[in-house]
Amino acid sequence: MAFAYNAQAFPLLALLLSSMFAIGLGNYDFNWGSRTWNRTNLPYTQPPNVTHTSNRFIVGGSENWHYGFNYMEWARNNAPFFVNDTLVFKYDPPNANGTVFPHSVYLFPNYWSFIKCDFKKAKRIADPSEGAGEGFEFVLKKMQTYYFACGEHKGIHCKTGNMKFAVMPLKHWRF
Repeated sequence: MAFAYNAQAFPLLALLLSSMFAIGLGNYDFNWGSRTWNRTNLPYTQPPNVTHTSNRFIVGGSENWHYGFNYMEWARNNAPFFVNDTLVFKYDPPNANGTVFPHSVYLFPNYWSFIKCDFKKAKRIADPSEGAGEGFEFVLKKMQTYYFACGEHKGIHCKTGNMKFAVMPLKHWRF
């Protein structure tokens, strides 16, 4: 008989305890002894108290923008990127004797175009001569995914040369 009574009371007891727990979480300034429990004491409820300045990234690091480098790996290793960070594409301009292959920078409108290296709707943001010297600079102005690739040689640099990557800048926390 005692077992049947406990089996019937268990759901009620569980409901009572979970309700008390939920009400306790709702009170952010709950005092328990000498410790105050509020939002600032809970882990990961607010970002660190830092101000972030914009960073400048040279795409590919010391390798710059060239055929055969894994830019997806570079982007993964240099993440996170933030809104207003600058990506700098440095590459040699083509020369008259044809020893330097031309490169460019395109921005894809969506993931599918990026995966397929489909340049039909892509926008050319830097031509082969713009990567010389200080390079071509692109500012990540919005919190959206940006898909970049080289569109030279009918997309071969994108398809087989790994000259493509994506970044998703995050917003800065300001205090």
